[in-house]
Amino acid sequence: MSDETDSQRPKRRPRALGRRSVLRGAALGAATGLVSSTTTTAKAAVHSAPSAGSASFRWLGTSGWRIDVNGRTVLFDPYITRFKTGLFCGEFRPGTELTSDPALIDEHIGRPEIVLVSHSHWDHISDVPHIAKTTGARIVGTETTFHLLVALGVDREQISVVKGGEILDFAGITVEVVSSRHSRNKNYSYFAPGTLHAPPAAPPTTIADLPEGDTLAFQVTAGTDGPSAFLMGASDFSERALDGLRPDLAMIAVPATAATFRYAPRLLKALGEPGVVVPVHWDNFERPLSEPPQHDPTMDLDGFVAQIHQASPTSRVVVPDYRTTYGADMRRAAPTGS
Repeated sequence: MSDETDSQRPKRRPRALGRRSVLRGAALGAATGLVSSTTTTAKAAVHSAPSAGSASFRWLGTSGWRIDVNGRTVLFDPYITRFKTGLFCGEFRPGTELTSDPALIDEHIGRPEIVLVSHSHWDHISDVPHIAKTTGARIVGTETTFHLLVALGVDREQISVVKGGEILDFAGITVEVVSSRHSRNKNYSYFAPGTLHAPPAAPPTTIADLPEGDTLAFQVTAGTDGPSAFLMGASDFSERALDGLRPDLAMIAVPATAATFRYAPRLLKALGEPGVVVPVHWDNFERPLSEPPQHDPTMDLDGFVAQIHQASPTSRVVVPDYRTTYGADMRRAAPTGS
């Protein structure tokens, strides 16, 4: 499933860290809208894009991504097991036991060396203990994420605690940590809030044992020439924390409510109207990745894509699917089964 709209992009001001100020040019054709007629409102034209061979992206559903750069793999919020909690049928069970399917996880993750965790709810963190223990990957997350993972058997020396504002150099892959905010419900409140400043009294066994623990976003840049991808795990943000990021690609979470004031226009302006915008966290994450994505019924994906076009008409919108590998410009590379 993909909606792509190409437009002429203005030149960008220079970025920090020596990254390129103008995306490399690539003449591209008209868009094909596959979400609804509201997603094809921006005019198709020539669009500048990163080199398609410099990185690849696979959506793991929810807010999760696998990013491959020259044989190296970075994961963001890898939630693959996708067990039933009743959330999508109106019978939510906070006492649902945490479950992981090792064989299924291994099928999708490759050999990651970095795992970025936005926050500690089950649909972002519950598969991370298996990944950490079987691959030795460096885990980057909040203090709450640290305490929960250690309680679940992950080596504490393997986890890097961050707060937002850090710029980490992983020998050619740069990770900028961004203080962020969790989505808000119709009552303007957070879902399952709470932070840990010490180990939990007992290892977590249910989804109710996993508080949010504050929320982070990340910007991952491949080498000095990009692409740079901004990754969100929830649908709210701090405008001041985004100042100067200007990513090439922005994977932004779709909100379930209108509680956050002018969410899409403010977010896209703060990010400098990215060349490519990819809506995420709009799917029913209790259905397996082997099936086509199914919309969360509380999410107006078509309406959100229309808001993106209105707020940032020069951005190309790509609505991803699970079984596609995308190039650095978020155009289809080749189908993959892993």
